[in-house]
Amino acid sequence: MRRSPVLVFTVLIVGAFLALATAVSTPGESPQDYQKRVLLAEQKETPPPEPELTAAQKQLEAELRAIGESFAGKVGIAVSEADSLATMSFKGKTPFPQQSVSKLWVTLTALDLADQGALDLTESVTLRAGDLTVFHQPIRNIVRARGSFTTDYADLIHRAITESDNTANDRILRRIGGPPAVEAFLRRNRIHGVQFGTDERTKQSKIAGLEWNQAYAIDRAFYDARDAVPEQDRRRAFEAYLADPMDGASAGGIARALARLARGDLLSAKSTGLVYSTMQETRSGPRRLKGGVPGGWTFGHKTGTGQFFDGVQSGYNDVGILTAPDGTQYSLVVLIGQTRASYAERMAMMQEVTRAVVRHHEARSITEA
Repeated sequence: MRRSPVLVFTVLIVGAFLALATAVSTPGESPQDYQKRVLLAEQKETPPPEPELTAAQKQLEAELRAIGESFAGKVGIAVSEADSLATMSFKGKTPFPQQSVSKLWVTLTALDLADQGALDLTESVTLRAGDLTVFHQPIRNIVRARGSFTTDYADLIHRAITESDNTANDRILRRIGGPPAVEAFLRRNRIHGVQFGTDERTKQSKIAGLEWNQAYAIDRAFYDARDAVPEQDRRRAFEAYLADPMDGASAGGIARALARLARGDLLSAKSTGLVYSTMQETRSGPRRLKGGVPGGWTFGHKTGTGQFFDGVQSGYNDVGILTAPDGTQYSLVVLIGQTRASYAERMAMMQEVTRAVVRHHEARSITEA
C-alpha cells in the first residue's frame, strides 16, 4: 500500500523529534535517567558477519583445540582477527565466569557516555568508607588513612583496569547507571555471548553464600563471615555459580567484542586509544597471556580471578588485544571456568595460546609477502 506524502513527512518529523529527545536531557531529569535513555537509544548498525575460515585459520583453530583439550580443567579459548572478525575457538560458545574481566564492560560503558557528552572523565568524585567493597581494592588503604579520597573518573578507570581495584570499578558503575546501563551498552552494540551480571560486592557475596554487609569491607571481615557459612550452604552457592555464572560470557563473544573494539567499532578513536593504552599498563597476570608475547609486539589485557572452594577455583582468566609489529591486531581470550591445575600449568597453557597466534601471524605474513 502506497503511503501518502503527508504521512511520510509526519513520521519523519516525529522520528526526528524522538531522536533529538534521546540526545538532550529534559528539565528535571536526573543524570542517571539521562544516561539510561542514551544507552537505550537505537542500536548501532549490525556488525559484519563472521567470514568463513581460511585453511590457515582452520589450522590455528586446530591448535587452539589441542591446547584446550590437553588442559586439566574446563576452559574456553578464542582468537579473533580484528581486520576480518574471523574467530577461531575451542568451546567458544560456552559461558564461563568472567570475574574481573567484567570490569572492561564498565569502562567501555563509561567511555561511551564520555563520547556522548554525558560523562566528563575529569568530574570530581569522593570515595568514603561506605564505598569500599571486597577483595582486591588498593584504594581502600588511601580511604582508611585519610577518611576519604577525592579523585576523578579517569583515575578510577585507570585503577579498575590496571590494578583491578574493586572499589574503583563499583564506584564507576554507580555513576554510569548500574548494571542495567552496562547491559544496555552490550545489547545496543550487539555484543552477543556476554552478560555483565552485577557489582563486585554483590557477586562475591553470593558466590560465598552470603548477602553483602558493608561491615565486610573492613579488614578480614568478609573472610571471617565466609568461613562461618555452613559448608553445605557454601558448596551449594559455589556450585550454582559455576553452573550458571551471573557474569557468564563465552570466549568467542568476548573475542569478537574486543576485535570490534580494536577496529574502532564501539567507541570514538580517542576513547578506543585510551582504553587500549590503559590495558597495556595492566599489572596483574604478567605471566598469563602476556607471558607469551615476543619482543616487538604489544599487548593490552584484563585479567579475572575467582574464589576458591574445596581446591577448585572459579574463574582464572585473561583477555586482551595483541598487536603485531606490522600493526595487525588480534583479540585473545582464555577463560578457565574451574580447575585444580597448578598456576604454572595454567599460565603455560595461556602462553601457548599467544605463541600459536604469533606463529599464525608470521606464517600469514610470509604467505602474503
